Amino acid sequence: MLDALYFTDSDEANALLARDPLALLVGFALDQQVPVPIAFLGPLKLRERVGTLDARAIAELDPGELEAAFRERPAIHRFPGAMARRVQELCAVVAERYDGDAARLWSEAEDADDLRRRIEDLPGFGEMKVKALGSVLAKRFGVAVAEGLVPGHTTLGDVDSRAALDRYQAEKRAHKAALRAAATAP
Repeated sequence: MLDALYFTDSDEANALLARDPLALLVGFALDQQVPVPIAFLGPLKLRERVGTLDARAIAELDPGELEAAFRERPAIHRFPGAMARRVQELCAVVAERYDGDAARLWSEAEDADDLRRRIEDLPGFGEMKVKALGSVLAKRFGVAVAEGLVPGHTTLGDVDSRAALDRYQAEKRAHKAALRAAATAP
């Protein structure tokens, strides 16, 4: 059993990500236009502010109450309204399709293609998140059906320590800088 995913500076958040499949999915949902540690600290903040990480309970929360939890200082995300809606939509999918058990997303997948479709069906999960989540599932949790989703480049699945997170973030920044430079080159 995995004790922690080293995606934040918080031991409590890292442990939560490793033991609660919904926390992992919420972290990935929030991993957009904020640094990785901010995104993956979100599930812990959410649990502290609404009192649960139960998919059905979050899906049924008053949207205004959930948004208020996201906006509370420090905000869970730089776009609290949009991300509160996305997380609520994610929780609704988990509640309806997987009876509230987020792990069923991968534990019941027949193969990599089925897992890909399941992940793509989640609100806000595109190709990059499919590869990143697939990599984490394959490399950190040993989920065999996720192995076919692992790309040939470094992803969060390669992060196994705080030092590895620092290296991953540096590589990601360098890659984005190279893409920006290539886009502006004559």
